[in-house]
Amino acid sequence: MFRKVLIANRGEIAMRVIRTCRVLGVRTVAIHSADDERALHVRFADEAVCVGPAEAARSYLSVPAIIAAAELSGADAIHPGYGFLSEDASFAELCEKCGLRFVGPSPAAMRIWGDKVSARAQARAFGLPLLPGSDVLADAADAARQARRVGYPVMLKAAGGGGGRGMRIVRDEAQMAQAFASAAEESRKGFGRADLFLERYVERPRHIEFQILADRTGRAWCFGERECSLQRRHQKLVEEAPSPALGDAQRRQIAECVCRAMTETGYTTLGTLEFLLDEGGELYFLEMNTRIQVEHPVTEMVTGVDLVALQLRAAAGDPLALPDTREWRTRGHAIECRINAEDPLTFAPSPGTIAEYHPPGGGGVRVDSGVYGGWRVPSSYDSLLAKVIAHGATRPEALGRMRCALREFVVSGIRTNIPLHQALLDDPEVIAGRMSTRTVESVVDRGLCRAGGRP
Repeated sequence: MFRKVLIANRGEIAMRVIRTCRVLGVRTVAIHSADDERALHVRFADEAVCVGPAEAARSYLSVPAIIAAAELSGADAIHPGYGFLSEDASFAELCEKCGLRFVGPSPAAMRIWGDKVSARAQARAFGLPLLPGSDVLADAADAARQARRVGYPVMLKAAGGGGGRGMRIVRDEAQMAQAFASAAEESRKGFGRADLFLERYVERPRHIEFQILADRTGRAWCFGERECSLQRRHQKLVEEAPSPALGDAQRRQIAECVCRAMTETGYTTLGTLEFLLDEGGELYFLEMNTRIQVEHPVTEMVTGVDLVALQLRAAAGDPLALPDTREWRTRGHAIECRINAEDPLTFAPSPGTIAEYHPPGGGGVRVDSGVYGGWRVPSSYDSLLAKVIAHGATRPEALGRMRCALREFVVSGIRTNIPLHQALLDDPEVIAGRMSTRTVESVVDRGLCRAGGRP
């Protein structure tokens, strides 16, 4: 196991890694911007290094500053968390050249699976179902030709990114030129490249993802799936495990296939394969995230494993002492709500000083957070404040515990999206487990989220 790990991130994921490192007896180094000098992860890490000003490009994305911080602190590994540099193969490659272990897959595996077009080719080779689509598009005219072949509507996507950036729905050829230009420019700004491809667009899909883990001995495990359909503009809000939409046979088939794909491509540590479930119940591979996911706690709650600990052990080269089964047994049901610093009606960010902070508790409730009362939420970064995770023996019990937890969660001084979560959990479609990626939009359009968010 590593002796000292530098965490190239901030907020709740930095705190999450610090906690597991403490359990493993590993010292931690936090990096921070000038804006995050009093952040919680800085206070709880064993050491902290300022790597630049508030602007992320000059701090959390500054590769020279981060490598220098690792070398000066004597760290032997870098954990990238999620976002920022977590899926940057060039950064992972530089870490290895500098004698630092990158806690993630190899740069080669990141390039294979991190690029959406390359990942589609790999998925096809291993028998994973794919939506009709294209390779990288040459220009808008090529996109129009491919769309005619696939059939409208189609979705334009950035080949090298995610998080909803570089994505446009195109319903007819008249929209293609403008949509292609705007998606390409957004992709260039967000990911440093303008490459796009397209897929057939499904109107009311569900979003399902499978959590995998592989070690350096060539073994792989699937820890089941998560339902991530409750999202707005491709940004997830609520996740749960297992999905109420999948049957055992479908779950087993995908688990077997993704484990074989990881083993045969030499993938190591954690990864998540994302799928779209159409109205007819068919699963289609979308993309792979070569990092830990924001929503990993719901999988931890139903499997009883510490995914960050397994990720660290796999990256260190430890053979993992796990049962030799590709399909992990789950226990009960877990739901996660992402609590963001934003207005619940307009979704406008709500930075500022937290006057009072009281997280919920009780049996089956977990809160992963990186904030505290009196801390100033900066405007420079993601608005995520905390994640509330509720576990129960059944899905209704988990829903009930989550409703209680949201009522107990007090965050004053800024606005949060807690009222939106309360409206979602009271929606009949969500209660029945029949949600889609359009459900949040429907709840907002029907005015079911009450104004507020400032207890």
